This record gives sequence, C-alpha cells and structure tokens, in this order.
Amino acid sequence: MKITGKYIRMLRKKYGLSQEDLARAAGITQAHIAKIENDKVDARLSTINKIMGVLEKAGMRTRCKDIMTKNIVAAHKNDKVSDVIKLMRKYGISQLPVIEDGKQIGSVSESCLLSHTHLDFDYVKVEEIMEDPMPMLSENASIEDVKKLLEISPSVIIISKGKIAGIVTKSDLLKVK
Repeated sequence: MKITGKYIRMLRKKYGLSQEDLARAAGITQAHIAKIENDKVDARLSTINKIMGVLEKAGMRTRCKDIMTKNIVAAHKNDKVSDVIKLMRKYGISQLPVIEDGKQIGSVSESCLLSHTHLDFDYVKVEEIMEDPMPMLSENASIEDVKKLLEISPSVIIISKGKIAGIVTKSDLLKVK
C-alpha cells in the first residue's frame, strides 16, 4: 500500500487530530505536515514512519464514546414481552437492556426469547423472563476493553457520569476496522 498525503490527512481527521497535534507528537513542524498532506514535498521514510506511528497510536486510543450508539432502545420490567418483540423488530436489534430509574436491571435478547417460546408473550412481563444485565464500561474505556467484553457478550452498556450513555455491539466494533 502506498502512503500518500491524502491518506495521512484522512487518518489524522479520523482520529480527531489537528495538524499541530500530529506535528508535535511526531516531532516535526505543522507546516511540514501541511506540505506532506498536500503532496508538496516528498517526505523521508523516517518522517513518514514517525507520522504513521503517531497515527497508529491514535487509532488505538479510540474510545467507547466514539463508536457507541447513543439513542438506546430499552425495555422496562413491566412491559409486555410482545411489545418488546415489536420494538426489537422495528429497530432491527437482537438485544436490549431493561431499565428502571435510569439503571440497567436486566436484559432481553433473541436467545432469551427463544428459550421462553412456550409462554404467551401477550400476558408475560419482561421481569419474568429477563436475563442478567449486560456488562458495562465507562465511555472512556478503550476499544480493546470493549472488544474483550464483546467476546463473551453480544453488547456492552456505556456509562457516563453514572448514567447510561450508549451501547456498543459487535457490529459497532466492526465499523471501526
């Protein structure tokens, strides 16, 4: 793969760095970064390696808050299971948290629903079938942290200042790649 100025600019912007931030971290001037990004200079390999090293580290610093879905679809313990199924279909989701007073008290997933198909969902409340709450992480947790939890859970609830701020699913993580 050929590393061009355009590619460097794209990565820099993707990771939320200014030219000044990138220059400072790479030990070169902002003007030199601008020239490289505009293909006005043919930078030395050592300079490109410094820049790419900084960008690689910046990519690893992507946080949960950068990839989470902010508008969470949630259930309440007194909701009818049939209504929750309608919500899941409407939004194309396979799991959702059960919330009470702004706190997660459980979860409902497709697997959970499948294990209760013997029940009449029009007359069963969520609290009767809900599973354990989804794992939770701070909004500032790294992508590596959330990746570990997603290996054992289909989604992770993201917390900011003690409140639910979002959700990260396996498909959200795949968008980062």
